[in-house]
Amino acid sequence: MNLIDIQGVQLEVTRIAAPPPASTPAPGRAPIVFLHEGLGSVAMWRDWPSLVCQATAREGWVYSRRGYGRSQAVPDVRGPSSQAQGPRSGRLPPDYMHREAWVVLPALLNQLGLVAPVLLGHSDGASIALLHASRHPVSACIVMAPHVMVEDVSVQSIEQARVAYESGALRERLQRYHTDVDCAFWQWNDVWLSPAFRAFDIRQDCQHITAPVLAIQGEDDPYGSLAQIDDIALPAAQIQRIKLAGCGHSPHRDQTQATTEQVTRFLLDKA
Repeated sequence: MNLIDIQGVQLEVTRIAAPPPASTPAPGRAPIVFLHEGLGSVAMWRDWPSLVCQATAREGWVYSRRGYGRSQAVPDVRGPSSQAQGPRSGRLPPDYMHREAWVVLPALLNQLGLVAPVLLGHSDGASIALLHASRHPVSACIVMAPHVMVEDVSVQSIEQARVAYESGALRERLQRYHTDVDCAFWQWNDVWLSPAFRAFDIRQDCQHITAPVLAIQGEDDPYGSLAQIDDIALPAAQIQRIKLAGCGHSPHRDQTQATTEQVTRFLLDKA
Protein backbone atom coordinates (compact mmCIF):
# COMPACT_ATOMS: atom_id res chain seq x y z
CA MET A 1 0.00 0.00 0.00
CA ASN A 2 1.20 3.51 -0.84
CA LEU A 3 -0.16 6.75 0.54
CA ILE A 4 0.24 9.90 -1.52
CA ASP A 5 -0.68 13.45 -0.61
CA ILE A 6 -3.35 15.06 -2.77
CA GLN A 7 -4.24 18.59 -1.72
CA GLY A 8 -3.35 17.88 1.91
CA VAL A 9 -5.13 14.51 2.10
CA GLN A 10 -3.41 11.11 2.25
CA LEU A 11 -4.92 8.73 -0.31
CA GLU A 12 -4.29 5.00 -0.64
CA VAL A 13 -3.02 4.18 -4.13
CA THR A 14 -1.97 0.85 -5.66
CA ARG A 15 -0.30 0.29 -9.03
CA ILE A 16 -0.89 -2.86 -11.07
CA ALA A 17 2.00 -3.53 -13.44
CA ALA A 18 1.35 -4.45 -17.05
CA PRO A 19 1.46 -8.24 -17.39
CA PRO A 20 4.59 -10.10 -18.51
CA PRO A 21 6.46 -10.19 -20.76
CA ALA A 22 5.95 -6.42 -20.83
CA SER A 23 7.13 -4.52 -17.76
CA THR A 24 5.41 -1.40 -19.02
CA PRO A 25 2.07 -0.97 -20.82
CA ALA A 26 2.03 -2.02 -24.46
CA PRO A 27 2.91 0.94 -26.71
CA GLY A 28 -0.02 3.24 -27.17
CA ARG A 29 -2.22 1.55 -24.56
CA ALA A 30 -3.46 3.94 -21.91
CA PRO A 31 -3.44 2.72 -18.30
CA ILE A 32 -6.72 1.93 -16.55
CA VAL A 33 -7.74 3.91 -13.46
CA PHE A 34 -10.33 2.09 -11.31
CA LEU A 35 -12.91 4.21 -9.44
CA HIS A 36 -14.72 2.42 -6.63
CA GLU A 37 -18.35 2.37 -5.53
CA GLY A 38 -19.94 4.37 -2.70
CA LEU A 39 -18.80 1.90 -0.03
CA GLY A 40 -15.77 0.62 -1.93
CA SER A 41 -12.01 0.84 -1.55
CA VAL A 42 -8.84 -0.60 -3.05
CA ALA A 43 -9.36 -3.85 -1.13
CA MET A 44 -13.03 -4.19 -2.04
CA TRP A 45 -12.15 -4.55 -5.71
CA ARG A 46 -10.37 -7.78 -4.70
CA ASP A 47 -8.46 -9.25 -7.64
CA TRP A 48 -10.69 -8.02 -10.46
CA PRO A 49 -8.53 -5.03 -11.48
CA SER A 50 -5.57 -7.41 -11.88
CA LEU A 51 -7.71 -9.72 -14.02
CA VAL A 52 -8.69 -6.81 -16.26
CA CYS A 53 -5.11 -5.55 -16.58
CA GLN A 54 -3.93 -9.06 -17.42
CA ALA A 55 -6.66 -9.53 -20.05
CA THR A 56 -6.08 -6.13 -21.66
CA ALA A 57 -2.27 -5.98 -21.32
CA ARG A 58 -2.48 -2.62 -19.57
CA GLU A 59 -1.12 -1.01 -16.46
CA GLY A 60 -3.68 -0.23 -13.76
CA TRP A 61 -4.10 2.19 -10.89
CA VAL A 62 -6.54 1.75 -8.01
CA TYR A 63 -7.15 4.26 -5.25
CA SER A 64 -9.44 4.78 -2.27
CA ARG A 65 -11.24 8.09 -2.05
CA ARG A 66 -10.93 10.06 1.14
CA GLY A 67 -12.59 8.34 4.08
CA TYR A 68 -12.49 4.91 2.42
CA GLY A 69 -10.10 1.99 2.67
CA ARG A 70 -6.78 3.10 4.15
CA SER A 71 -7.11 6.69 2.95
CA GLN A 72 -7.28 9.54 5.44
CA ALA A 73 -10.55 9.72 7.35
CA VAL A 74 -12.84 12.74 7.64
CA PRO A 75 -13.16 14.45 11.04
CA ASP A 76 -16.70 14.74 12.43
CA VAL A 77 -18.07 12.96 9.37
CA ARG A 78 -21.70 13.47 10.43
CA GLY A 79 -21.25 17.09 11.45
CA PRO A 80 -21.73 20.26 9.38
CA SER A 81 -19.69 20.26 6.17
CA SER A 82 -16.81 22.70 6.15
CA GLN A 83 -13.86 23.37 3.86
CA ALA A 84 -13.02 26.80 5.19
CA GLN A 85 -9.58 25.76 6.41
CA GLY A 86 -7.96 23.14 4.24
CA PRO A 87 -9.40 19.64 3.72
CA ARG A 88 -13.08 19.12 4.40
CA SER A 89 -14.51 18.10 7.74
CA GLY A 90 -18.09 17.06 8.33
CA ARG A 91 -20.60 15.58 5.91
CA LEU A 92 -20.13 15.14 2.19
CA PRO A 93 -21.80 17.99 0.27
CA PRO A 94 -24.35 17.11 -2.45
CA ASP A 95 -21.82 17.94 -5.19
CA TYR A 96 -19.17 15.57 -3.84
CA MET A 97 -18.96 13.52 -7.04
CA HIS A 98 -18.45 16.68 -9.11
CA ARG A 99 -15.60 17.74 -6.83
CA GLU A 100 -14.02 14.29 -6.97
CA ALA A 101 -14.23 14.27 -10.78
CA TRP A 102 -13.17 17.83 -11.49
CA VAL A 103 -10.77 18.65 -8.63
CA VAL A 104 -9.40 15.59 -6.82
CA LEU A 105 -9.07 13.13 -9.72
CA PRO A 106 -7.24 15.61 -12.03
CA ALA A 107 -4.79 16.36 -9.21
CA LEU A 108 -4.23 12.64 -8.61
CA LEU A 109 -3.71 11.87 -12.30
CA ASN A 110 -1.27 14.75 -12.59
CA GLN A 111 0.77 13.54 -9.63
CA LEU A 112 0.85 10.00 -11.05
CA GLY A 113 1.86 11.32 -14.47
CA LEU A 114 -1.20 9.83 -16.19
CA VAL A 115 -2.54 11.58 -19.29
CA ALA A 116 -5.87 10.56 -20.83
CA PRO A 117 -6.20 7.20 -19.06
CA VAL A 118 -9.03 4.72 -19.41
CA LEU A 119 -11.46 5.31 -16.54
CA LEU A 120 -13.30 2.26 -15.19
CA GLY A 121 -15.83 3.09 -12.51
CA HIS A 122 -18.49 1.28 -10.52
CA SER A 123 -21.62 2.95 -9.07
CA ASP A 124 -20.51 6.29 -7.53
CA GLY A 125 -17.14 5.71 -9.21
CA ALA A 126 -18.91 5.32 -12.55
CA SER A 127 -20.66 8.65 -12.08
CA ILE A 128 -17.31 10.24 -11.22
CA ALA A 129 -15.82 8.71 -14.38
CA LEU A 130 -18.59 10.21 -16.53
CA LEU A 131 -18.22 13.63 -14.91
CA HIS A 132 -14.45 13.61 -15.36
CA ALA A 133 -14.77 12.58 -19.01
CA SER A 134 -17.21 15.43 -19.61
CA ARG A 135 -14.42 17.96 -18.94
CA HIS A 136 -11.09 16.16 -19.26
CA PRO A 137 -9.49 13.98 -21.94
CA VAL A 138 -9.73 10.22 -21.43
CA SER A 139 -8.97 7.39 -23.83
CA ALA A 140 -12.18 5.59 -22.92
CA CYS A 141 -14.79 5.51 -20.18
CA ILE A 142 -16.19 2.24 -18.80
CA VAL A 143 -19.06 2.56 -16.34
CA MET A 144 -20.77 -0.20 -14.39
CA ALA A 145 -24.09 0.62 -12.69
CA PRO A 146 -23.61 4.40 -12.92
CA HIS A 147 -25.91 6.93 -11.30
CA VAL A 148 -26.82 9.70 -13.73
CA MET A 149 -29.83 10.80 -11.67
CA VAL A 150 -31.51 9.84 -8.39
CA GLU A 151 -34.34 7.32 -8.56
CA ASP A 152 -36.76 6.26 -5.82
CA VAL A 153 -35.42 2.70 -6.04
CA SER A 154 -31.93 4.01 -5.26
CA VAL A 155 -33.08 5.87 -2.16
CA GLN A 156 -35.12 2.91 -0.95
CA SER A 157 -32.14 0.55 -1.23
CA ILE A 158 -29.87 3.02 0.55
CA GLU A 159 -32.42 3.33 3.35
CA GLN A 160 -32.35 -0.46 3.65
CA ALA A 161 -28.55 -0.34 3.79
CA ARG A 162 -28.80 2.01 6.77
CA VAL A 163 -30.99 -0.49 8.61
CA ALA A 164 -28.57 -3.31 7.76
CA TYR A 165 -25.65 -1.24 9.02
CA GLU A 166 -27.29 -0.23 12.29
CA SER A 167 -28.92 -3.54 13.19
CA GLY A 168 -27.57 -6.18 10.80
CA ALA A 169 -24.23 -7.61 9.76
CA LEU A 170 -23.24 -4.95 7.19
CA ARG A 171 -20.96 -3.01 9.52
CA GLU A 172 -19.01 -6.14 10.43
CA ARG A 173 -18.64 -7.14 6.77
CA LEU A 174 -17.34 -3.70 5.79
CA GLN A 175 -14.82 -3.41 8.63
CA ARG A 176 -12.24 -5.55 6.84
CA TYR A 177 -12.11 -3.05 3.96
CA HIS A 178 -11.98 0.30 5.82
CA THR A 179 -9.76 1.64 8.59
CA ASP A 180 -12.64 3.87 9.76
CA VAL A 181 -15.75 1.96 8.75
CA ASP A 182 -18.15 4.50 10.28
CA CYS A 183 -16.58 7.29 8.26
CA ALA A 184 -16.88 5.25 5.07
CA PHE A 185 -20.50 4.29 5.63
CA TRP A 186 -21.99 7.49 7.00
CA GLN A 187 -20.45 9.90 4.53
CA TRP A 188 -22.03 7.88 1.71
CA ASN A 189 -25.34 7.09 3.39
CA ASP A 190 -26.00 10.54 4.81
CA VAL A 191 -25.46 12.44 1.57
CA TRP A 192 -27.54 10.04 -0.53
CA LEU A 193 -30.46 10.30 1.91
CA SER A 194 -30.24 14.08 2.21
CA PRO A 195 -33.07 16.09 0.58
CA ALA A 196 -30.53 18.25 -1.29
CA PHE A 197 -29.09 15.21 -3.09
CA ARG A 198 -32.41 14.44 -4.82
CA ALA A 199 -31.45 17.13 -7.36
CA PHE A 200 -28.34 15.20 -8.45
CA ASP A 201 -28.56 14.82 -12.25
CA ILE A 202 -25.56 14.58 -14.57
CA ARG A 203 -27.35 13.68 -17.80
CA GLN A 204 -26.60 17.05 -19.36
CA ASP A 205 -22.92 16.80 -18.36
CA CYS A 206 -22.70 13.42 -20.10
CA GLN A 207 -23.57 15.04 -23.42
CA HIS A 208 -20.13 16.71 -23.40
CA ILE A 209 -18.22 13.41 -23.34
CA THR A 210 -16.22 12.84 -26.52
CA ALA A 211 -14.48 9.56 -25.60
CA PRO A 212 -15.93 6.11 -26.36
CA VAL A 213 -18.13 4.79 -23.56
CA LEU A 214 -19.04 1.27 -22.42
CA ALA A 215 -22.00 1.23 -20.02
CA ILE A 216 -22.89 -2.00 -18.19
CA GLN A 217 -25.98 -2.45 -16.03
CA GLY A 218 -27.50 -5.47 -14.30
CA GLU A 219 -31.17 -5.97 -15.06
CA ASP A 220 -31.76 -6.83 -11.38
CA ASP A 221 -29.84 -3.87 -9.93
CA PRO A 222 -31.62 -2.80 -6.72
CA TYR A 223 -29.86 0.58 -6.78
CA GLY A 224 -30.96 1.78 -10.21
CA SER A 225 -33.06 0.96 -13.25
CA LEU A 226 -31.83 0.51 -16.81
CA ALA A 227 -32.67 4.18 -17.35
CA GLN A 228 -29.33 4.92 -15.71
CA ILE A 229 -27.49 3.82 -18.84
CA ASP A 230 -30.29 4.48 -21.34
CA ASP A 231 -30.24 8.16 -20.35
CA ILE A 232 -26.56 8.66 -21.21
CA ALA A 233 -27.46 10.53 -24.39
CA LEU A 234 -24.52 9.95 -26.71
CA PRO A 235 -24.41 8.93 -30.40
CA ALA A 236 -24.85 5.21 -31.01
CA ALA A 237 -21.38 4.98 -32.55
CA GLN A 238 -19.85 6.40 -29.35
CA ILE A 239 -21.55 4.31 -26.65
CA GLN A 240 -22.10 0.60 -26.14
CA ARG A 241 -24.76 -0.46 -23.63
CA ILE A 242 -24.65 -3.93 -22.11
CA LYS A 243 -27.61 -5.11 -20.03
CA LEU A 244 -26.90 -8.28 -18.06
CA ALA A 245 -29.76 -10.60 -17.13
CA GLY A 246 -29.57 -12.15 -13.68
CA CYS A 247 -27.13 -9.47 -12.53
CA GLY A 248 -27.42 -7.03 -9.64
CA HIS A 249 -25.54 -3.87 -8.76
CA SER A 250 -22.01 -5.26 -9.16
CA PRO A 251 -21.46 -6.76 -12.63
CA HIS A 252 -17.78 -7.47 -11.91
CA ARG A 253 -18.75 -9.61 -8.91
CA ASP A 254 -22.12 -10.99 -10.05
CA GLN A 255 -20.95 -11.94 -13.54
CA THR A 256 -17.18 -11.70 -13.44
CA GLN A 257 -16.36 -13.58 -16.62
CA ALA A 258 -19.00 -11.89 -18.79
CA THR A 259 -18.06 -8.44 -17.51
CA THR A 260 -14.32 -9.01 -17.97
CA GLU A 261 -14.94 -10.23 -21.51
CA GLN A 262 -17.04 -7.17 -22.36
CA VAL A 263 -14.37 -4.82 -21.00
CA THR A 264 -11.59 -6.67 -22.83
CA ARG A 265 -13.50 -6.66 -26.11
CA PHE A 266 -14.33 -2.97 -25.80
CA LEU A 267 -10.68 -2.00 -25.16
CA LEU A 268 -9.25 -4.23 -27.86
CA ASP A 269 -8.97 -1.46 -30.45
CA LYS A 270 -8.65 1.46 -28.04
CA ALA A 271 -5.47 3.41 -27.36
